[in-house]
Amino acid sequence: MLIGAVEAGGTKFVCGIGNEKGEILDRVSFPTEQPEKTLANVIAYFREKEVEAIGIGSFGPINIDPDSPLYGYVTTTPKPGWGNYPFLPELRKVFDVPFGWDTDVNAAALGEATWGAAAGLDSCLYYTIGTGVGVGVYAEGKLVHGLVHPEGGHVLTRRHPEDTYEGFCPYHGDCLEGMAAGPALEGRWKVKGSELGVDHPAWAMEAFYIGQAVSSAVLLMSPKRVILGGGVMHQEHLFPLIREEVRKNLNGYVSAEALLGGIDEYIVPPGLGDNAGLSGALALGLRALAAK
Repeated sequence: MLIGAVEAGGTKFVCGIGNEKGEILDRVSFPTEQPEKTLANVIAYFREKEVEAIGIGSFGPINIDPDSPLYGYVTTTPKPGWGNYPFLPELRKVFDVPFGWDTDVNAAALGEATWGAAAGLDSCLYYTIGTGVGVGVYAEGKLVHGLVHPEGGHVLTRRHPEDTYEGFCPYHGDCLEGMAAGPALEGRWKVKGSELGVDHPAWAMEAFYIGQAVSSAVLLMSPKRVILGGGVMHQEHLFPLIREEVRKNLNGYVSAEALLGGIDEYIVPPGLGDNAGLSGALALGLRALAAK
C-alpha cells in the first residue's frame, strides 16, 4: 500500500511516499513559491507514483469544512499569492484518489499520536514554533475542528516585563507568534536564534511566552501530552526553561502526576523528529483511504 504525503509549509514543501506502517519510503523537498509553480512540483512528483490516497497537512489558515464551497482553500494567509487559493481543488483536478486535508500542525499531532511521542494516548497537543507558531489538537481520538481550526499561535500573551519588542504579527502584533516565533527572536536580538548562546537572556524570555501558552492550553484542553516542535525548539535547552515556567504558572493547581512529578515526560520534543509533519500527512492519507 503506497500513500502520498504532503507537508505544505510556508517556507518549503515536503512530499513523500509511505506505507500503512508509517514508514517514509521516499521524499523530496522544494521551496514554497507562488502556488502555481509550487503545485506544479507537487504534481510532477506524484504523477507516476500510483498512490492510493494523498494526505496534505498545510500551512494556514485553511478551509477544513467539507460542506463549504471553499473547502480545500488557503484563506487569510499573509503569504503572497496564496490568500484564497484553491490548493486542494487544483490537485483534485489531476489525481482521482481520496485526499486527507488538514492543517500542518493537526497533521503533526496525528502523526505523533499514531507513531510518535503520544502513541497510545487519546489526546495530545502539538506546537510548532518556527517561522510561525501553530497548534494542532488531538482529543478523544480525533483531530479538533470547529468554526475553523485551532489557531493557538495567535493567542494573546502577557508581555515580559523587560521586553520592548513590538511583535511582528501583521494581524495582532504581540500575540504568541508575534513574540515567540523565529522572526521575533531575530527582530528582537538582531541575529538568528541559532546564533545566540545557551545562556543568552533571549531564551528565558522565549520560555516565558511559550510557557504561558502551554499553561493556558493545559487549563483549557487538558491534553495528556504536550509536544513542542519546529525550528526554534531545536534549541533543546529551552525545554527545562519552559517546563519550569509551566510549573510556576500552574502553581500546583492541576493535580496530575504528569505535571507534579513527571513533567519531563509530559512536555517533550516530537518522537518523530522532523518527520512529524510528513508522517502526519501520511496518517491523513490513510484515514482518507479508510473512509472511502
